[in-house]
Amino acid sequence: MALSYWEYKTWFTNVDFTIVGSGITGLSCALELREMYPKAKILILERGAMPQGASTKNAGFACFGSVSELLADLKTHTEDELLNLVEMRVKGLEVLKNRLGEQALGFKKHGGYELFFQSQQDLYETCLDSVERVNRLLQPLFNEAIFSIKPNAQNFKNIQPKLLFNKEEGELDAGNMMRALVDLAQHNTIQILNNCTVENYNDLGDWVVLKSSLAEFKTQKLFIATNGFAQKLGISTVQPARNQVLITGPIKNLNLTGTYHLDEGYTYFRTIDDRILLGGGRNLDFKGEQTDSFGTTTQIQQYLEQVLAETILPGRRFEIEHRWSGILGVGDQKQPVLESLSANVFCGVRLGGMGIAIGSLVGKKLAGLVKN
Repeated sequence: MALSYWEYKTWFTNVDFTIVGSGITGLSCALELREMYPKAKILILERGAMPQGASTKNAGFACFGSVSELLADLKTHTEDELLNLVEMRVKGLEVLKNRLGEQALGFKKHGGYELFFQSQQDLYETCLDSVERVNRLLQPLFNEAIFSIKPNAQNFKNIQPKLLFNKEEGELDAGNMMRALVDLAQHNTIQILNNCTVENYNDLGDWVVLKSSLAEFKTQKLFIATNGFAQKLGISTVQPARNQVLITGPIKNLNLTGTYHLDEGYTYFRTIDDRILLGGGRNLDFKGEQTDSFGTTTQIQQYLEQVLAETILPGRRFEIEHRWSGILGVGDQKQPVLESLSANVFCGVRLGGMGIAIGSLVGKKLAGLVKN
């Protein structure tokens, strides 16, 4: 469909900054650019009707890693690198809370728990024995021990008798978060075009020619913040990873607070609106879930239902009300890819499943690349 003169003039002419992706990173980048360049024309292109990848698909965990996740990260990172990663996650959450306020986010800090299946005896013992080491490693950030060992007061079944507790972990309402970010962007005269897919671009030195499903146009600078879809724009260091999620209908007398991690963080759950939100399980089929296609599979959905029935809600009736999936951006390293791809094209991707924690900071740093 050909655009009218008015449409092309209003949205696609004299564009200073174009951002691909309206998730946490893209919106944060746009808001930072607005502070830096108050009069600039800023345009965000979003492939979906709403933020499409993971920003509105996640579980709403304001976390920075369980003990088993941090120990797993130490297999591919030095202690200094891991400390820097956790610092980025902590600072990123502060940027998000300062920008929107805890009330708008529905933020609550009830802490987070890590559970271990009975079959994970070696991992369980390793993690319990490593609590002091991890606390000591994170001491420069928190100035106190944040992980502790707790009894299974929630009476979860088929798990080890002790849980690991992180008193600094929180939770939020991902829908409210994204609506608040979109509202703030629009209030700052940042244009967002939905259902617009970027097909390719060419940096010509003086500007970037960008071809999208709506129009081909020029922009002074281009910022790629698509995370799980970064490969589609030629960023090979990021692989897509699909995460499947389900949520129950309302359940009376749940009496659970906080967030919960299982299986080295690959499975996770929490309560929201008197329901259990449960997601993960991609470690059951890494190859099959390395995709940027949305959808659910019988294998993983059956596993999630089994965890509900045998561990979280044993002996209780429940109904599954919704199922969905989100697309993460992962890779060999947890460090985000923040770099200039050419003179006028920049990217902030590979958030490694920590988008809520680091998306705001990655967006801030992405906007900052334009000055370098």
